Amino acid sequence: MSLEKMIALHPNVGADANAALAKAARHAMLCSLMCTSCADACVAEAMDMRQCVRTCLDCADVCAATARLATRRTGQNIAMLRTMLETCIRACELCAEECARHDHEHCQLCATMCRECAEDCRAALPSVQ
Repeated sequence: MSLEKMIALHPNVGADANAALAKAARHAMLCSLMCTSCADACVAEAMDMRQCVRTCLDCADVCAATARLATRRTGQNIAMLRTMLETCIRACELCAEECARHDHEHCQLCATMCRECAEDCRAALPSVQ
């Protein structure tokens, strides 16, 4: 299945499928899942990982909301979508910083995903006008 194809099939999209925004939405969905999984793994660690858990779960929620807003094409709410993309970028940066502090492989993988999601959202931002 293709998120890009689903967006392109929307009656209000036409030729304006916005591939950069669809890519950001797809990666935000994946990032949400990765952050949730990392938080769950952090709970199982022997050391106190409470700050990492909180940061990952906050990032997961922001990413999930961003993905949902980015796939909606009926009407427009450009200001809200831009704000969500900017918020997602910052949430991912903060989560990547927190996870990078830990040697756990799940944290390192989460940090990488967060950096990629932030890059994709940053790349999509100019296309939302």
